[in-house]
Amino acid sequence: MAGGTSRRWSRTVRGPLGVTAVVLLLAVLLLTVFAPMVWQTRADAVHPAEILQGPSGRHPAGTDLLGRDILARVLVATRLSVELALAATVLGVGAGLLLGAAPVVLGRRAGRWIGAVINVAVAFPSLLLALFFAVVFGVGAKGAVLAIGLATAPGFARLTQTMAATVAGRDYIAAARIAGVGRIRILLRHVLPNIAEPLVVAATLAAGSALLAFAGLSFLGLGVQAPAYDWGRLLGEGLAQIYIHPAGALAAAAAVILAAMAFSLTGEVVARAIGLRSAEDAVPAARTAATPPRPAAAAAEIAPLLAVENLRVTFPVRGGQISPVREVSVQLRPGEAVGIVGESGSGKSLTALAIAQLVAAPGRVDADRLEFLGADLRGRGAAAHRRLLGTSLAMVFQDPMTSLNPTHRVGHQLAEVVRRHQGADRRAGWARAVDRLRAVRIPAAERRARQLPHEFSGGMRQRAMIGMGLMAGPALIIADEPTTALDVTVQREVLRLLENIRTADSVGLLFISHDVTVVAQVCERVLVMYAGRIVEDLPSAALLGDARHPYTRALVAAVPGMATDRDRPLAVIPGRPPDPARLPSGCAFAPRCPLATDVCREQDPPPAAYDDGRRVACHHADLAPVAVAPQETTAGRDQS
Repeated sequence: MAGGTSRRWSRTVRGPLGVTAVVLLLAVLLLTVFAPMVWQTRADAVHPAEILQGPSGRHPAGTDLLGRDILARVLVATRLSVELALAATVLGVGAGLLLGAAPVVLGRRAGRWIGAVINVAVAFPSLLLALFFAVVFGVGAKGAVLAIGLATAPGFARLTQTMAATVAGRDYIAAARIAGVGRIRILLRHVLPNIAEPLVVAATLAAGSALLAFAGLSFLGLGVQAPAYDWGRLLGEGLAQIYIHPAGALAAAAAVILAAMAFSLTGEVVARAIGLRSAEDAVPAARTAATPPRPAAAAAEIAPLLAVENLRVTFPVRGGQISPVREVSVQLRPGEAVGIVGESGSGKSLTALAIAQLVAAPGRVDADRLEFLGADLRGRGAAAHRRLLGTSLAMVFQDPMTSLNPTHRVGHQLAEVVRRHQGADRRAGWARAVDRLRAVRIPAAERRARQLPHEFSGGMRQRAMIGMGLMAGPALIIADEPTTALDVTVQREVLRLLENIRTADSVGLLFISHDVTVVAQVCERVLVMYAGRIVEDLPSAALLGDARHPYTRALVAAVPGMATDRDRPLAVIPGRPPDPARLPSGCAFAPRCPLATDVCREQDPPPAAYDDGRRVACHHADLAPVAVAPQETTAGRDQS
């Protein structure tokens, strides 16, 4: 990895952009440090006999009204100009970071108010804001620093807010939350490293802009005051004689432009060379490490692992609220695999997030019963719930590339679980991470643990995500469409891995998918969701051939098989799923159901129990086999 970083630096710095940036920045920094030592006396020396002389060998940029050497004064002014610009940039960037990151730390409600303040401030031109604050804080260098810093902050805050909001929605942030990671740690470890590259470029551009802004304020007499001087003040002094002595003004202007270019180009080079990836040092893996004990569950064989009754998820909207998930009930025992299927938007993933306590405000989760390992998750013991869920519940998301933090090495991300919840030290956490990567059959696990997620293939990333879930010995794995983005070969490997984990350690599995054939193969029981509600709960053996709900049979028929007639159109479910904000009266599936009658359109059917343990919410469940043509259903079965 060190060799790769060195090569990136070498290639970037040797390019035209890199050479230009290095030369300019080095010149600015050398002048900032050494110019006052070398040219201060020459810059302050007054020569009445040499007033307003033009460029010459003795004075390359001429002299001013007191006969002082203009070039020497421009060189000496580098230190004050750069120091003030950097001070204003640090103030502006710091304030912008605090404002822009506020929604991540304080939550949406407070973040919404801060966002409104940012939006109002951004509406004003930064130069106008700088002039306003300069008047408020008064004339002088200190007031100018405050003015330019505060004028820079809104634009930087808007950028931070936008980038942070994009990253905050990623799956690895959700995983960090379920692991009990605090908001500030999430911000510092997961959000800021992933948005650092554009922020550094913006900060270096802000430094160049601050130089120009300071020159402008000093030029107007609002910045540096006599006897001190910076480039802006020298520019103002030279402007009065620009028609008879232009070199006096042009020297200071050239210094401002070149210094601003130095900072801007340097930021581009740094971002291009290293991408600001995490600089965490690799930790030598210990040879052996004790496997953390699994949480005790004294009544695991008696009480269900997960018990959910009448789960509801609501969101406020203008004029009321909507319920994308309603009346969901499920029980899952140790070692049992339960699948949830349905069309996109049916509420599958939201149900999983609600169980894992990952529905963020203003969403609200209610249930008559919501227990995991005997603990009531409806209570207010947030810290205890985070520890329980972080160690005993594993989430495997659909897209592993958004589930793993791209700026941290895979091993460090896995180790964070046991370090956070079980107090393991760094070495033990690393050893556990390597062991879990081996457990999910990732070759060369010790070497792979030191790599970044982009160095893994798609299947390896998904297995690494499963390995992360196994770090603390979970009792339940919630797999939210874990094979959707994988090819069939890798899909089979991932499914086999989940099955081995489930049977070896009696781990419960809640498997979410839109593929009914995969669910029928993996799970023992299947829940079919439509419009946020479970419409059928049946054994997986009956899913492909003996479903009783018309919607379930339509899902099965829509899956083509080897015996599907290619000369006929593929089977589809007519119509579209309903909008949660405008659910029809009666059965939500009635507008698309071939068996719908007046009673279906007027009354929402309650779940009815059958002797084989299934539950079906349909007024005409016994007539469902005629809802879909038999040959279409057979085509769906062939796929299995």
